Amino acid sequence: MQSREPNTVTEWILLCKICIEVPILLTFHCSSSLKYLVMLGYVYILLCSDGSLYTGSTTNLENRLILHHKGKAANHTRKRLPVQLKYVEEFGSISQAFQREKQIQKWSRKKKNALIQSEFNQLKVFSKKSF
Repeated sequence: MQSREPNTVTEWILLCKICIEVPILLTFHCSSSLKYLVMLGYVYILLCSDGSLYTGSTTNLENRLILHHKGKAANHTRKRLPVQLKYVEEFGSISQAFQREKQIQKWSRKKKNALIQSEFNQLKVFSKKSF
């Protein structure tokens, strides 16, 4: 069996789960009509060793995961190693990913878990406030 470089974000994420010492990959989206490169953005959720969830955004998911595992990315995760990647969304720009990060950070744990489990019908249920 011949080994090959991962060529999708999903393949890189799977490789990260197996081995943290992965090569760094910058992902770009080329807009042929505008003739420039737009760096993609990612929002992600990590499960920390204490059971807490950490939500972040980045332009380089693979590098950010390496930094989290080395304790060099965020104070929250540094104190709660090891961490596991539980969820990723890809966006056309880092600003879109950052907006989504801020939205998710406001959510309850139940709602975040529904997102992680792809239980999209539950997102509205957990959005309703009970007074």
